[in-house]
Amino acid sequence: MKIRANGIEIEYDEAGPKDGTPLLMIQGFGSQMTSWPIEFFNMLAGSGLRVIRFDNRDVGLTQKWDGVFPKTENIIEALKAGRRPDVPYTLADMAGDAAGLLEELGIESAHIAGASMGGMIAQLVALDHPKKARSLISIFSTTSDPSLPRSAPEAQAALMARPENNERSTVIAHSLKGRRAYASTKWPFDEKRLAELIGQSYDRSFYPEGTLRQWSAIMASPPRTERLKSLQAPSLVLHGSSDTLIPPAAGRHTAQCIPDAEHHEIEGWGHDLPLEVIPILQDLIVPFIRRVEAGRAK
Repeated sequence: MKIRANGIEIEYDEAGPKDGTPLLMIQGFGSQMTSWPIEFFNMLAGSGLRVIRFDNRDVGLTQKWDGVFPKTENIIEALKAGRRPDVPYTLADMAGDAAGLLEELGIESAHIAGASMGGMIAQLVALDHPKKARSLISIFSTTSDPSLPRSAPEAQAALMARPENNERSTVIAHSLKGRRAYASTKWPFDEKRLAELIGQSYDRSFYPEGTLRQWSAIMASPPRTERLKSLQAPSLVLHGSSDTLIPPAAGRHTAQCIPDAEHHEIEGWGHDLPLEVIPILQDLIVPFIRRVEAGRAK
């Protein structure tokens, strides 16, 4: 379904009861809303939540910024000089999309969950649009503080590498190779399932150009360390001990910055969503939301 929000066309869908507690789910860098495992999406909806997911700008079926190519070196130069980088949008604009979507759907406030870059965006929804955020659920994400450990070299290389060509089979093989670099260590790497999911994403919308602009948005957005120290929203921080893309220290730091944040570091979990981790996440997220809702009712 499409809706116009924050001045752009946004593709979204939802599941669960219309009168259920709303949960907005924000995906990460270059990922479509269908990258949330359908088992996770349906499990959350089955618990009575009204679960809403959407394509971020420049990915999937949401509006694109065709032909705009920010230069990384110009962004770095501007940041060093203390100037605002010349980028088409920042993470704050993407947070505005999320808040705008809720507004257009007539939802006064929701629990805001985001994974990786989506967690950065979710943090900004809670900071910039506090009335829209009943809580923050930050999933393998970061404050972007420059003091934090960097990605493992092989994980960073996997994220940024491009396939030899844009043929479907090449893209699937390339993506599988990359995902192994930051996969969970506790559970088997399900190559068959992942290949099917990658193929479905390719068929729905293969648009590598958008990732350049999303990366520029991440680069051009300042760390949220100090701002998060004043965050009032109840917060749940989830991270894996085996995450090589955004190391677990980033999850600990996020939780340390946010007053009274609840933090869980899951042993052997990487920067992915294998089926085995979904019940664990479900058992942490749903009770957290229920506790927040109980507190709101007092």
